[in-house]
Amino acid sequence: MRRIKAVIAYDGSAFEGFQRQTRTPHTVQGTIERALESLGIPGEIVGSGRTDAGVHATGQVIHFDLPAHWQHQSLAKLRQHLNRRFEAIRFKHLSPVSDSFHARYDARERIYRYLFRPEPSLFERRYVARLEIGDPGRLAEALRIFVGSHNFSFFLKTGSETAHNRRTIFRAYLLERNGYGYIYFHADGFLRAQVRMMIYAAAAVGREEMSLDELEEQLAMKKRLTTRLAPPEGLYLARVIY
Repeated sequence: MRRIKAVIAYDGSAFEGFQRQTRTPHTVQGTIERALESLGIPGEIVGSGRTDAGVHATGQVIHFDLPAHWQHQSLAKLRQHLNRRFEAIRFKHLSPVSDSFHARYDARERIYRYLFRPEPSLFERRYVARLEIGDPGRLAEALRIFVGSHNFSFFLKTGSETAHNRRTIFRAYLLERNGYGYIYFHADGFLRAQVRMMIYAAAAVGREEMSLDELEEQLAMKKRLTTRLAPPEGLYLARVIY
């Protein structure tokens, strides 16, 4: 077998999340696996992480194994064959890696970008979130509270099963350009819906619906003040670093 690392982009509005599900064929993983099988490449793909329904990716990373009859074929040809099969997924890069490479476990840093404005246009609504943040300075202060290694159990969607809920956020910041806002999180990993829950809480601080002290209390697991999620449309898995 020959292991392949692929960098992919996808329009999350076309799928009910990344992870394969028995109740629907409309997942990123399931769609790619069916396309690979049609090319004589059976098996499971592994992603760097799972994205929820409606969440996009510009730099998701997956790996899969090529059977013997594909091992000497051009990866450029494989990429071309795959991209012909999709409307909402694009294979950006394919490269051979060692058999020990693992898209999820080898990732050192994951970067999410959240794109928003107070009132997206009709044509932006699948890709730009509608979000009011109030005072950008307060929002930026709230984002800085998340930086560091924390137990994010109070910023986790219920029903999730993980070995532990400690994650390290390296950077969290706000940029504003031409009427759009961009929130970035750089971390070693994220829990289910953690990014959207952090964004909603930070925006609540910006709108003075929550204080910085209250946000710190929730992060310290002293009091759960909000479990609401920011809309998924503006969230993108932007890059995975190995």
